[in-house]
Amino acid sequence: MKMFTKNKFLTGFALIVSFCVSQNVQAQEVITIQQAVDNTLKNNLQIKQAQFSAALSEENLSQSKYALYPTLNGSINPNLTFGRGLDQTTFQVTNQTSLYTSGNLSTNVDVFQGFAKINQIRQNKTLLEADKSNIEKVKNDLILQVVTAYLQVLYNTDLARASQEQLDISNKTLIRENALLDAGNKTLADISQAKSQVATAELNLTNAQNQLSVSYLTLGQLMELPPSQKFVVQAPIIDNIQVTPTTNNPDEIFDNAMKIFPDIKLANLRSLAAKQAIDVAKGAYSPRLSLGAGLSSSYSYQFNYAGQFAQQSFADQINQRFGQSIGMSLQIPIFNGFAARSGVRRAKITYNNTLTQEQLAKNNLNKVIFQATTDLKAAQSRFVSTQNAFNAQKDAFYVVEQRYNVGLVNSLDYSTAQTNRNKAEIDFIQAKYDLLFRAKVIDYYLGKQINF
Repeated sequence: MKMFTKNKFLTGFALIVSFCVSQNVQAQEVITIQQAVDNTLKNNLQIKQAQFSAALSEENLSQSKYALYPTLNGSINPNLTFGRGLDQTTFQVTNQTSLYTSGNLSTNVDVFQGFAKINQIRQNKTLLEADKSNIEKVKNDLILQVVTAYLQVLYNTDLARASQEQLDISNKTLIRENALLDAGNKTLADISQAKSQVATAELNLTNAQNQLSVSYLTLGQLMELPPSQKFVVQAPIIDNIQVTPTTNNPDEIFDNAMKIFPDIKLANLRSLAAKQAIDVAKGAYSPRLSLGAGLSSSYSYQFNYAGQFAQQSFADQINQRFGQSIGMSLQIPIFNGFAARSGVRRAKITYNNTLTQEQLAKNNLNKVIFQATTDLKAAQSRFVSTQNAFNAQKDAFYVVEQRYNVGLVNSLDYSTAQTNRNKAEIDFIQAKYDLLFRAKVIDYYLGKQINF
């Protein structure tokens, strides 16, 4: 009877703990799948990094446009000389201390450079579009990761619930076995078997709870939430999943994904940018024609001047020495160590490499989509099979349990029936969420919003 009292106490204590945990869960924030996606897209640092890359590309584009404008530069060059030097007024060699300052203002503009700057602008536009597409790719990948993590939380939640239910059954069985032992209807072997079932159920529950904690941590990390912030996910109503044969054609899904999937758009834009880089590199073959103009003047002052002429004032010197210039420069590349040829060849190699990467992206997408449709069909079949198996094992366990309660089945057969039911339920839970995930993957490649 002491064992019976102890187990009653443990059961009551477990109920109190469960109630407290339940109250704590109710106080936590409840997050839907859409909120999880929105939080991830808002907070995830990978997206911020992609956005910074796009901002740099936008600045590069602006700078390449500004490069078409003329340059304008000014300079002032003061010099203090000692000893023998040239008198800037008489142009005689003297021994004195003097200050000489010159200044100039110059402008220059490239008239022709093999359209290198124009082609650079075109390439930078493409690179900016590629970085914007990369942001969408990062978001797209994260959405699928969130859906995967969210469904993993739901699966582990159901697994923990099922494990708790089995532990409750095992505890009740142990209580009953102890009561029958006291009455002389059971042996110590039966008690040992019941205790073994409790220990196994406790281990399964511990493993399920650990897996649930890890899945919550993974989802929280995707949303960039601090580990101290607790939340629970809203479980969708998926108990009545309607299994219908998939009518999605892999070729149709692939054709649709080719139009909207950011991975393909990104690969295409990178190929285009690499092709435009060839035109930029070819600009090094062309002559460079530029125009320039400038203004200049100077001023000098001798500190120990002993000449026969008075030093001129600042304004007079600036006016008298004021000069203007205008000129043209034509640079014709003849031989520069094959630098231009090497630059063009490297650009062509890069272009061919990006074409290969683009084709790989298309091939991978095709493989993934065909695999996804195959997995969906398999998940549908497995769901039906595990559902039937679970219903059968549930009915079988009910019958064994009724017979066990009246003493017609021994504890070993009862334990075996309970184990079979547990395994069938876990298989069914796994198949249920696997089917749901496979269906959402197809929606993902069709560009549909993922919700439950």
